[in-house]
Amino acid sequence: MHIMNDRVTGGARGRREHSPELKRELVARSLLPGASVSAIALDAGINANLLFTWRRARRNSAGQTPGPSTPVLLPVSIEAPQEVDVVAPTPAPPAGRPATGTIEIDIGGSRVRLRGVVDDATVRCVLQSLRGAA
Repeated sequence: MHIMNDRVTGGARGRREHSPELKRELVARSLLPGASVSAIALDAGINANLLFTWRRARRNSAGQTPGPSTPVLLPVSIEAPQEVDVVAPTPAPPAGRPATGTIEIDIGGSRVRLRGVVDDATVRCVLQSLRGAA
């Protein structure tokens, strides 16, 4: 744990004034890759917002423009989705309903596609089968 008593001076209004060395040290630690500003501030006994203010002041004094830090590219892998085709039996369509159609359901990283005339009983049966397979 960091002890700040020797690095903090009392101000005229009773506010703590942190030494420039402490500010530089904490800002430098917070700028390391993977560093947690909140953890560093907690360890030093200060509010994380204060450390963010010091970081912003350092950036502005260095002539850097405010904005997001340098972007970091992360590795990405793409996997082919699993598809299950279910061809529903084709009962005669009720009057006023279209004769064909497709229903796609994305569930658990898989896609279920129902083609043709699909009635309530068929959808219910497919969903119950999926529930049983999970």
